[in-house]
Amino acid sequence: MNHPMIDQIEKSGYPNMVEQPEHVGIDYFGDEILDGDDIVEYDGEIILRDNLERYLTQVMEFEFKTA
Repeated sequence: MNHPMIDQIEKSGYPNMVEQPEHVGIDYFGDEILDGDDIVEYDGEIILRDNLERYLTQVMEFEFKTA
């Protein structure tokens, strides 16, 4: 006699335990953008908010300093 969960898995396969967010694109640096991610659009480029400082320093040559 099997556990009921084992019987269910044998009949219908493993359930999707974690719902995956939908992929909606790639940002300037090639990072995957998922549904719900914060993005910034500038001059036709899409940048993940997490990559904004990187974009400003590497691409726009901004310098961040402490006063």
